[in-house]
Amino acid sequence: MHFALIVEIALTALLAATLVYCAILERRLAALRRGQDGFRNTIVELNSALESAGSAIRMLKTSAAGASDALDERIVKARNLLDELSLVTASADRIAQRIERGTLASGERINPAPNPAVLANRLDALRPQNARSESARAATMGQVR
Repeated sequence: MHFALIVEIALTALLAATLVYCAILERRLAALRRGQDGFRNTIVELNSALESAGSAIRMLKTSAAGASDALDERIVKARNLLDELSLVTASADRIAQRIERGTLASGERINPAPNPAVLANRLDALRPQNARSESARAATMGQVR
């Protein structure tokens, strides 16, 4: 009987050690589950941040395209104005050369300058069609004020 008692005490000790080990293992598994829940929450938050970043990039592309279109329009207008200014400058140079030649060559009196309205009509004829309509609107706005 003595031998049976020793075997039962040994089995009880091993069973107790198994219970302690199971308790420790259960705590670690619970901590791992909590970590997984935290990781899952982090993934959900990261996914929503990625979606909002994607929509922000799409909005940025849209606004950049709009700004590009507006800039292209301004560049076209500036080039038209540059062409118009070049024509006016070239015309003024030719007129100045004619005046200079006329005064140096003949010494006679030069005809007075044309009426400003006539010059405005000539200038308006040189402008492209869209610039003419804008200047006509500006002229009518000036008369209304």
